[in-house]
Amino acid sequence: MKFFLIDFEGNTFVDDVKNLENIYFSFPSFSYIPNIPKKRCKITKIKPIEFKIYKNAFDKVIEEIKKGNTYLLNLTFPSEIKTNCSLIEIFSSSKAPFKLYFKNKFVCFSPERFVKIKHNKIYTYPMKGTIDASIPNAKEKILSNIKEMAEHTMVVDLLRNDLGIIGKNVKVNKFRFIDKIKAGDKELLQVSSEIEATLNNWQTNWLEIIKKMLPAGSISGTPKKKTIEIIKKVENYNRGFYTGIFGITDEKTFLDSAVIIRYIENNENLMIYKSGGGITIDSNVKEEYKELINKVYIPI
Repeated sequence: MKFFLIDFEGNTFVDDVKNLENIYFSFPSFSYIPNIPKKRCKITKIKPIEFKIYKNAFDKVIEEIKKGNTYLLNLTFPSEIKTNCSLIEIFSSSKAPFKLYFKNKFVCFSPERFVKIKHNKIYTYPMKGTIDASIPNAKEKILSNIKEMAEHTMVVDLLRNDLGIIGKNVKVNKFRFIDKIKAGDKELLQVSSEIEATLNNWQTNWLEIIKKMLPAGSISGTPKKKTIEIIKKVENYNRGFYTGIFGITDEKTFLDSAVIIRYIENNENLMIYKSGGGITIDSNVKEEYKELINKVYIPI
């Protein structure tokens, strides 16, 4: 069994699971976890980026959209946090479909699968659109929201194109279905889709196939190449492992992977939580800033 980790810049770490040291992970089908007592981990303080700094970056993105250089851009920033738990305790105690603890450098508790390969089929599940489940008629509101619909449709189209680069017979099996996600003491509704393609002999070049699809469309934007150039200019910080991917494969019959979101980094003994959201021409700066802060949580 191989474990792999690729950061936002494409830097890659691959090793046999049996050789891993101080690296732990959890997937729906396979886990490699330490015996750590669980605690009720929570974020006790959040110091997000100042609104004026966020607005300055947001305004630059809108300018680029108006010029036609991007149509959807995932804008992210770091927030300084305080928590009552260490990274390994957060890994042990948090609940998510995909979790990763990496050498006391960061922990991730991601709700988003990147791609899954089973035999000769590859599947991807882009997530775009989040709403507090406690809001009256939350499901109807998120599915009827024009901005969210446009954003999700663009990501699905981008991922269809990405799968078309490495596979054939691309099709959307499910469009805009709802998942429930625990967000600390709250519950969120997350909108996802399922896209499928057919692969040939992926076992011999699986890492090349994965890299051809990176960075993930849901955390970059469209058109991808130009949007990534804009991201690097307007964010003005290093994403690092955040919004990269991690995964496992037996190199024969299956591969599973996740997008590194819902992410806490240990930066010289400062806890940094990186978060963000998709920006389109219809985005409201105050609502997007609020979404960035709302995504700072530990799912327990």
